[in-house]
Amino acid sequence: MVLQIQPPTQPEVIYPDSDGQPIANNTIQFGWIVEIKQNLDWLFADDPNVFVAGDLFWYPVEGRNKIVNAPDVLVVLGRPKGVGVARRRHRLCYQQWKEEGVAPQVVFEILSPSNTQTEMDKKLLFYDRYGVEEYYIYDPERNNLHGWLRSEDGLDVIPQMEDWVSPRLKIRFAPSPEGLQLYRPDGKRFLTYTEISRNAEQERQRAELAEQARRDAIPRLLQMNLTIEQIAQALGLSVEEVRSLAQE
Repeated sequence: MVLQIQPPTQPEVIYPDSDGQPIANNTIQFGWIVEIKQNLDWLFADDPNVFVAGDLFWYPVEGRNKIVNAPDVLVVLGRPKGVGVARRRHRLCYQQWKEEGVAPQVVFEILSPSNTQTEMDKKLLFYDRYGVEEYYIYDPERNNLHGWLRSEDGLDVIPQMEDWVSPRLKIRFAPSPEGLQLYRPDGKRFLTYTEISRNAEQERQRAELAEQARRDAIPRLLQMNLTIEQIAQALGLSVEEVRSLAQE
């Protein structure tokens, strides 16, 4: 009888999705992270294969859970916004080997007073080693902007950031004594965190007013002897919606 010796079971590698640290150390840093992430979401809203994330753990090497970084904002072109069935499941972390080996092409870091030079040097080395093509650092307190672009030899410093246009994102960087401004490819500027919140509220109010205007129009159009079908076509509603609103 031959005794079969089973190979030792390899322990499962756990890839944490949090280190328990806050996403930002102060409101200024948080505002910039939200501004960049949200505006990039809007910019690529109609492209299902551009993934944008903030403070998401990125593991570039399978089985090596100590090799990890969490850029303030990362952009991956060529990967779906969602994963899993019907693209409805969110990523808890970015495991590159599960993403067809595609590394984030663009990363942003927003400095806070707690960031050290040693820490930022390690980040630069990480992004250089694992395939980032564009790397941008902004220090809002000192109003300093720096960038790196990949060449044949790795990430090289971008010597002039004024009016620099990202090769991948096509956004324009416009540093000034008053602060950094970013512009979309269509020339519209990125909105601030406060403007994002204000615009969202204004959009909600506009939607409510438009809905109320449609409701108010239905009785008047019925009095003009228009049919339900004609009203539906005029207001951009379904026949069922018009019937339901007419009965209220």
